[in-house]
Amino acid sequence: MEPILKTATHFDWITITIFSSLIFLVIAKNFFYNRFVNFIILPFNNKYLFMYNKKDKLLNWFHIFFTVFQLLNFALFLYLTQPILLPDIPDNLNFLYLIIFAVLLLVLALKIALQLGNGFIFGINKVIGDFIFKKLSYLNYSSIVAFIANVLLTFIFIDSKITIYTALMLILFINGIGWLTILRNYQKFIAGNFFYFILYLCALEIAPFVIIGSYLKD
Repeated sequence: MEPILKTATHFDWITITIFSSLIFLVIAKNFFYNRFVNFIILPFNNKYLFMYNKKDKLLNWFHIFFTVFQLLNFALFLYLTQPILLPDIPDNLNFLYLIIFAVLLLVLALKIALQLGNGFIFGINKVIGDFIFKKLSYLNYSSIVAFIANVLLTFIFIDSKITIYTALMLILFINGIGWLTILRNYQKFIAGNFFYFILYLCALEIAPFVIIGSYLKD
């Protein structure tokens, strides 16, 4: 019997990334089971938001584990969809996944820091804290869709446009529910500070995507 040389492919590190992110999901589920059960029905029931919208809501281990899970999977989803959605970007860039991950981490950290800073300056720390918690909760939930899409795109439906666009629509839909929930819960506060709310949307929500999109086009 002649020995067969098995050549490792680039999918090896993708597999490691998927399973690494899954570890964070399993830890969150096993150590915070009741919280996980309430979290998993978030788009259909706001119980999770009311139960855990308390002190240290942003700096608890469940939230941290899921945020890491979110960053790993959104970065991988963008990496896997790049040849389809952004074909002009060279796909042979070294460490492209790490670059995407670093950019997502930086954008998320800066947005949270700026939001908390605005809350401190204008004396609305509690409102801003609640707002960040709710928005991140829906973003973390939508990362489950990204995880499933990553598994499908890596092992089953490689480069499937249907899988990519379906995942994108679900991610946008889930976060859209989050925004509608926030607008409904804080409609009086927003109405009384409408000008500042518009500035917030332009500066912290829309501007980052415009800047990134302009950079990618160039």
